[in-house]
Amino acid sequence: MSDAATRANLPEYSVSEVSAALKRTVEDAFPFVRVRGEVSKVTFQSSGHVYFDLKDDLAILNAVCWRMTAQRLKVKPQQGLEVVCTGRISTYAGSSRYQLIVDQIELAGLGALMALLEQRKKKLAAEGLFAPEKKRRLPFLPEVIGVITSPTGAVIRDIMHRLDARFSRHVLLWPVSVQGEWAAGEVVAAIRGFNAIKPGGAVPRPDLLIVARGGGSIEDLMAFNDESVVRAVFEGTIPLISAVGHETDTTLIDLVSDMRAPTPTAAAEMAVPVRAELFAQTLDLERRFIRGFVARMDERRRHLSQTARILPRAEQLFAESRQRLDFAGRRLNPGLRRNLQEHGRALANFAGQLRPGIVTIRLAQGRERNAALTRRLIQAQKSRLRQLGKQIGALARVLDSVSFRSVLERGFALVRSDDGTIRRRADVVVSGETLALTFADGVRTAVAAGPAAAKMKKRSKKDADEQDSLF
Repeated sequence: MSDAATRANLPEYSVSEVSAALKRTVEDAFPFVRVRGEVSKVTFQSSGHVYFDLKDDLAILNAVCWRMTAQRLKVKPQQGLEVVCTGRISTYAGSSRYQLIVDQIELAGLGALMALLEQRKKKLAAEGLFAPEKKRRLPFLPEVIGVITSPTGAVIRDIMHRLDARFSRHVLLWPVSVQGEWAAGEVVAAIRGFNAIKPGGAVPRPDLLIVARGGGSIEDLMAFNDESVVRAVFEGTIPLISAVGHETDTTLIDLVSDMRAPTPTAAAEMAVPVRAELFAQTLDLERRFIRGFVARMDERRRHLSQTARILPRAEQLFAESRQRLDFAGRRLNPGLRRNLQEHGRALANFAGQLRPGIVTIRLAQGRERNAALTRRLIQAQKSRLRQLGKQIGALARVLDSVSFRSVLERGFALVRSDDGTIRRRADVVVSGETLALTFADGVRTAVAAGPAAAKMKKRSKKDADEQDSLF
């Protein structure tokens, strides 16, 4: 059989059939793979899907992470990050390419994880989330303490035991997962939930929060390095103590918290003072106060006694004053007598000056002065009357200028009814009504005619005009 016949017998496929066959072949060959590479060209779509490339020195593999998977990823794809992606190989018929459908992303080794944490730390520090001045002061003795940790671990038992031993307080536990893909979201919800409690409600609002977890690897503590957890702590208004891991472990929540405790037990010790120590301190302060008060009173008493000894007696204080009073009393009566004698002599001298001639002269002078004042008063009164007359004349001229009588002089008349009401419009005049017409030189009486009479008058005038026109 020739080559032409052989080609003629080959089955014919459509493009879609070939693409579907290739898709099945690739997916059957690579149903589950782990691919290591460097992330590049990351694109977050508004739909929630994430597209990026995995590359090494020789090749590039397209990768896609669907929305539901992207929401629960512990490690988000970032430019330049070396990761290990787990998923399956498939094809995309729309552009004839193969791609990796990602189900999980892990950091490729501890070095990549530390690089990611360092990059995140620098970013948050640049925004001021770790600034010391932003940290809140812890309350001295909180009434209610909110604890965010696992309800089944040893951490909550250690915290409760330490609080009971030091100073028993009301504790609210918000149970969360402390590791895994859901841990960060639950911790964020707990922190924001405690901060959302209103004071005075059915559930008491905590005065202090403790976020605690036992020790573990850096991968186990990644939930407390999540950016959303750091921002939730920074945005909260309740002071917070972080107690995550052991003393050598440092997470980003430790940097943003108001106080870092090396262990959960140490966090409980930071939260409340020791009750017995407070009692002892109170008693010591009471004893010191009493000793100080007594010592101060003794000192004041001694000072008062010393001051009293150097003060003079009452008899000595008033003796000199009493002596001056006695001397003044003895001088008073002679002084009064001398004063009376001097005034008597002055009165006698004044009486001697009142002779008849002098009295007559004084009366004449008084009459002349009185006559002069009378003349001045009359002149002043006349001058005042003339001034007032001028003012009244000026006001009268102004009044005449605005008076209606000046209008009557120009040929107008003022119309009033019998009761004196002014008629300003013709439609208010009643036929046969008696009207008083005020002219410039007097008042005349008239009777108002109706519209018919006015028409008759106009017609009679018109006839007369026409009759006159005949001649």
